[in-house]
Amino acid sequence: HERPPCSGTCIFQVEGMSNKCPFLRSMVSSVWQVTRTDLVSARSACPFFRSRANGDGERKESDAVVRQYCEHAPQPAAEPATPVAATATEPTEAAFSSAAFEDECERMVQKVREEGRYRVFHYLERHCEKFPRATRHPNRSAGEHGRSTLPVTVWCSNDYLGMGQHPKVVNAGVQALKSCGAGAGGTRNISGSSFLNQELEAELADLHDKDAALMFTSGYNANEATLGALASKLPGAVFFSDEENHASMIAGMRNSRAEKHVFHHNDLDHLEYQLRQQPRSRPKIIAFEGVYSMSGDIAPIKDLCDLAECYGAITFDDEVHAVGMYGARGGGIAELTGQVDRVDVISGTLAKAFGCQGGYVAARESVIDAVRCLAPGFIFTTAVAPAVLGSALASVRHLKASQAERAAMHERARTLKAKLAAEGISVRENPSHIIPVIVGDPDLCKLASDTLLEDHRIYVQPINYPTVPRGTERLRFTASPFHSDEEMDRLVGALSDVFDRIGVSRAPRTAAAA
Repeated sequence: HERPPCSGTCIFQVEGMSNKCPFLRSMVSSVWQVTRTDLVSARSACPFFRSRANGDGERKESDAVVRQYCEHAPQPAAEPATPVAATATEPTEAAFSSAAFEDECERMVQKVREEGRYRVFHYLERHCEKFPRATRHPNRSAGEHGRSTLPVTVWCSNDYLGMGQHPKVVNAGVQALKSCGAGAGGTRNISGSSFLNQELEAELADLHDKDAALMFTSGYNANEATLGALASKLPGAVFFSDEENHASMIAGMRNSRAEKHVFHHNDLDHLEYQLRQQPRSRPKIIAFEGVYSMSGDIAPIKDLCDLAECYGAITFDDEVHAVGMYGARGGGIAELTGQVDRVDVISGTLAKAFGCQGGYVAARESVIDAVRCLAPGFIFTTAVAPAVLGSALASVRHLKASQAERAAMHERARTLKAKLAAEGISVRENPSHIIPVIVGDPDLCKLASDTLLEDHRIYVQPINYPTVPRGTERLRFTASPFHSDEEMDRLVGALSDVFDRIGVSRAPRTAAAA
């Protein structure tokens, strides 16, 4: 091929060059300066120049062609000092800004307010050894500056057994804090695997008669990470999910991107119909809760396991609101009904009956190892602090051996349900310790909660959408072993007063419990 003449003529004038090289053909003067010094080194990436370099002599020739091009290519025109202003005919568009972002956030919150489901925090100071009594502090962000503190009785705590104040639990946490320090020091894979993790996971595996268990920072985290990780790596997996399953389970299924079918709450016929549509060989996961936290319903675990075995499915049982409170050792509904060995994966929490913090899953060793290796929610999260692990370990060990706390809690729950029914306050019927009083309107539910707090110093939070379906808004009460008969009577009288004043309908009164 002819070399470019040295008269300054551009290489594009060389016969055949511009037609054969799409790179050179597309070159414009505005980018020549950028590419001039790189063309020799980039020769091997150009199909045309590479074809001219089969031998050492031809390689030198192609190098020379590039250098000649660089020497004779015209210089780019100088860039204007300032950008050219848009003409009047060019369309203009406002850029998205921080102010626009804040406006959108305010619009989102306003929509929540209009729907009657805006939530306000009440800042409580719990008093060790005085539960369920606490002190409410002013909410500064809600404009309560200068307001005095208020003594209250807590009626909606998930510390169901009051274990958060048990001397064994408190002392174990203090000892771990003094021994190991405050923080975990990192994720489990880096430096956060305390020896207490190993001890606690062994206790939890034993509690559920499983090979192994794995700790998470919360029950939500345990459900989301486990369901998301396993199903995403299981080819063709499909979920069958009870319609009242917790948001954490729903999030895990969604994140896995696996197919999902929702069956009617505790409806075995509907579930079986859905299972029948799937090949027996397809991986299937039936997900449910032992105790449903907002309705108090209990899952028919034996029947669910029967269907799983019949149609080739595994079972995922969320026992968050049952561990510590049901079964001979507090293993939950699966233990109570004798189905522990038939449930494949059990998830639980240390933040409710055990009175601490954190969540976990228990299963066969291979399943736990897969979650440990694959779940981002486990891998990339700082481990639970040693003080929490120490407290939780003491609580689990105590409730495995002691029946007193759960027996007292169940008696208190039955007593409160009877007292409420005797005053015509409608409680959604269920066989568990959950006490849902249906109000059915978000504004009235919030007003009832606020009035109970301000006028009667009773603290119970309204439960609105999306926690429960619209039209089923409720006050959800929990009776612990430490709520006295006198406190129950004050609660029932206060509810009667508030409901009558704000117009919440009541059911006919029943005979008082003996």
